[in-house]
Amino acid sequence: MAIMLGAGAPGAWGHGEQDTPGGNPPEMLGEVNFPVSCNATAQKEFNRAMAPFHSFWFDPAKKSFSKVLQHDPECGMAHWGIAIMSMGNPFGWPASPAAMKAAASAMAEAQRVGAKTEREQAYIGALSAFFQDWETAEYRPRAVAFEKAMEGVAARYLQDMEAQILYSLALNITALPTDKTFTNQLKAAGILEPLFTKYPNHPGVAHYLIHTYDYGTLAEKGLPAARAYARIAPSVPHALHMPSHLFSRVGLWREMVEGNRASYAAAKNELTEKTLDIGTYDALHAMDYMVFGHLQQAQDNAAKRLLDEVAGIHKVNVENFVAAYAFAAIPARFALERGGWKQAAALELSPADLSWSKFPQAEAVLVFARALGAAHSGDVTAARKDAERLRTLKEAMTAAKIGYWAGQADFQIKTVEAWIAFAEKRHDDAVQLMRAAEASGNVTVARDYYSKLQALTADRDTDRQEIVAANAFLKNR
Repeated sequence: MAIMLGAGAPGAWGHGEQDTPGGNPPEMLGEVNFPVSCNATAQKEFNRAMAPFHSFWFDPAKKSFSKVLQHDPECGMAHWGIAIMSMGNPFGWPASPAAMKAAASAMAEAQRVGAKTEREQAYIGALSAFFQDWETAEYRPRAVAFEKAMEGVAARYLQDMEAQILYSLALNITALPTDKTFTNQLKAAGILEPLFTKYPNHPGVAHYLIHTYDYGTLAEKGLPAARAYARIAPSVPHALHMPSHLFSRVGLWREMVEGNRASYAAAKNELTEKTLDIGTYDALHAMDYMVFGHLQQAQDNAAKRLLDEVAGIHKVNVENFVAAYAFAAIPARFALERGGWKQAAALELSPADLSWSKFPQAEAVLVFARALGAAHSGDVTAARKDAERLRTLKEAMTAAKIGYWAGQADFQIKTVEAWIAFAEKRHDDAVQLMRAAEASGNVTVARDYYSKLQALTADRDTDRQEIVAANAFLKNR
């Protein structure tokens, strides 16, 4: 029998339902109602747990699911929540073996305790498909098994909005990067868009719509969800950051910087006074996007302040790919975007004692920038050394089955080799064609692009060479 789940139903978690100590504003996580067959107190806490889960704010979600079990030890869906939450961000990084072990243990408890309704048993059964042979089977087949199982749950309970939302999430997780028809994404959009109209304050709907449209050709479609998400869950660092995925694709650099500044502040607030010298991966992620946005607006001084702050961070609250990527990408961006080739050639991994071997795809970002810096500076020997390091990192990615990033490393290697060839004056027809295009003399197109560059950098805090060239070109025409 289908169950109607309304966001405003009794027990739903909504804005301002939990006052924080010290007179701070109430916690705002969005509105979630996920009925379960647990006692009333546990039901309210379960809804509260699902709200941060839908925003990938896992530590608060885990604490809430644990509280559900304190209120009702026989609430099997609380174990389900711990299991699905323990897998981490499915778009950001694969769960560590320790996290998967904890998740599998929670899954086993969910199956042991069980549930009082067929609907909840269906949820538990669907998630169990992901854990089938988890220690030996590869990630993607298990993720596809979960997607297919959730498709069954969603089809059986058509009015169950949480089933539809989680099925949409699964569709996005299993979407193939090589599918340029966006089959899964458009199917997810067809489910989420009507829910976004009906439940405009649900964090998962807005969040997963942003992921659904996180592609260059689809990004414009996701802007309404992007602009809503930060308002829905302003207490969550990831909710304040996530709109940037689409803002960056359509060139909304100011909005991107402002959103990540808010995300950065919210992430810093997670740390206690005793840990203020430790970076938080959410804050680092926001800082990376802020640096990106500042550089696109020629706000180099603002970007440099963030670069210096990151250089002073020697520990991070969670060692994951997001943190490692930010540590590598921020200095790489700053050097390459400004044509600082000698600065790029001198880049070193920092913090030095981070477990970089766990994140070869992050290290490759910095090594690539360093290789480009060396090649542009004429140090072919150093560039070749870094090209070889990229090959080693690619092998590590391939062994770890990080397919997308292994492909990116291949592009990086080819690019470095091309610049090495250029440094050695082995020019080919492609280089000559690029030069011919540059000198084509299309004044109308040039004026349009130079004007856009002026507008884009209206709030710049430095004059780069290309801006000086743009101003001179427009002045004389």
